[in-house]
Amino acid sequence: MSVAPVLSTPDTHVFEDPTPAIDPSLVRNFSDEQLYLTYEIKRTVDEIRHGKYKRIALQFPDHMLTHAPRVFEALQKELALQDKKQHVAENLDALSLDADQKRLCILGDTSYGACCVDEVAAEHVLADVVVHYGRTCLSPTQRLPVIYVFTFRPLHLDAVVASFQKTYPDKNHKVILMADIPYSEHVQPLQSALQEAGYNNLFPTSLLHNPSSLLPNRTVPAGVDADANVLREYSLFHISEPPTSLLLNLTSRVSSIDIYPTVSEGSEAPQTMSASTAQILRRRYALVTNLSTASVFGILINTLSVKNYMEALAHVQDLITRAGKKYYTFVVGKVNAAKVANFSEVDGWVIIGCWESSLIESKDFWKPIITPFELELALTDERHRIWTGEWNSDFQSLLGKKTVVRGEGTYDDDTEEQDADGVSADSDSESEAPVFDLRTGRYVSQSRPMARPSASASKKTAATSLIKRANGDLAQIGGEVSPAAEFLRNKRTWQGLGTDYEIAYDYDEDGKIKGAAMEEGRGGVARGYVVGDSERS
Repeated sequence: MSVAPVLSTPDTHVFEDPTPAIDPSLVRNFSDEQLYLTYEIKRTVDEIRHGKYKRIALQFPDHMLTHAPRVFEALQKELALQDKKQHVAENLDALSLDADQKRLCILGDTSYGACCVDEVAAEHVLADVVVHYGRTCLSPTQRLPVIYVFTFRPLHLDAVVASFQKTYPDKNHKVILMADIPYSEHVQPLQSALQEAGYNNLFPTSLLHNPSSLLPNRTVPAGVDADANVLREYSLFHISEPPTSLLLNLTSRVSSIDIYPTVSEGSEAPQTMSASTAQILRRRYALVTNLSTASVFGILINTLSVKNYMEALAHVQDLITRAGKKYYTFVVGKVNAAKVANFSEVDGWVIIGCWESSLIESKDFWKPIITPFELELALTDERHRIWTGEWNSDFQSLLGKKTVVRGEGTYDDDTEEQDADGVSADSDSESEAPVFDLRTGRYVSQSRPMARPSASASKKTAATSLIKRANGDLAQIGGEVSPAAEFLRNKRTWQGLGTDYEIAYDYDEDGKIKGAAMEEGRGGVARGYVVGDSERS
């Protein structure tokens, strides 16, 4: 895309939720018994009473909002019934029931992805706890406690066993059994059925609230904690198609991945398919290479709930600053192309969000969006940058990590006075190593606009007099280089009529400019111009 998109918000530009597709047949009318089982009404009420919560926020994804009123009424009924029993057992006056009455509210439109706990919306209603329904990324929250209700879905186990046997004919093959969170209760029954069929080298995963695990939010086989290479001996059989970010995390950690889809077209049983992420990884690496010479980054904070997001922001800011580049920080809700296209001076974006929704694969965005892990690769010095095919979406594992950024502390003139960061205040930009775009081979003149502050900036002196600036100087605000001001000066400043057109001349055989033929111009007034002998109105 060579120009920015139209700055409107049509449906086609709205950021797509990374949550996997939902089978429409699963969104159906439940009986009261099915509703109590699917939404775990009894367990939810017990946890609310155990935690002594008074204000409860119920967070539903969009496809479950049709069940929200019935779940609300069921919880309200069970809470009132149990409170009444407790008061009767304690011989308290019935009038005191109002003081202990629980207040429920429904959170429908989430601030960020449906997989994340919406603490922002919950705090608007002064909630003490959030009950999160549906699949989730299980990212640790910042402030509020959470009750997770995964709303487990049914699965035809015999069809899964038959598909597994067709995929792994060798019964001694090492296989990890894993499922998307709403199907996780089927992992243990699947292992039992496969063991009866003769499979002995199976490892059934269990849910674990730890996105930084080698198998995100899952337990790992014995010996993997001591040596991660043990995981490469296993193939992985995954029930339901995982999000792209999870797939990229798993690809470089296990031998192979086979997916049993739970959403199928037609009446035929789903067939297991092998997962391949080579094309996605090539595309992500191309983005990393492209942004290695970017001069201005935009940091998108796409969460206010995930634990340590402020530490991740400080880590990203430190990386960009040490690389001599400029950054601007933006707090956004759901990301779309129209929002980020308003800042055309930004060369690339870094998104800080939950580990599932941080991967944005869309061609609608004018400038690419990468993750903190990919930013580290982009800014790492070429002598230390090694692409192994590994991909990590969890920014928690990057905190406290020291990265050698490109060009940091490498200057030719060692005799000049340097500041505390090792940057010479009086040296000019020609002493720096030249930067080339690895994709096009072209020289990039302003890849590190913040690498060399001017002498006046380093001495903290403010100049108020007018000075003559050379054509190659960068725009400064308060003695600090401002790439945004430079962008506005070069790209959005009117230079005069006709300056956006190239002036071309005709040359004769001797290389001299040919004179233009003299012609009689227009004359008269705007009501009726006269061109030569003819009159035009």
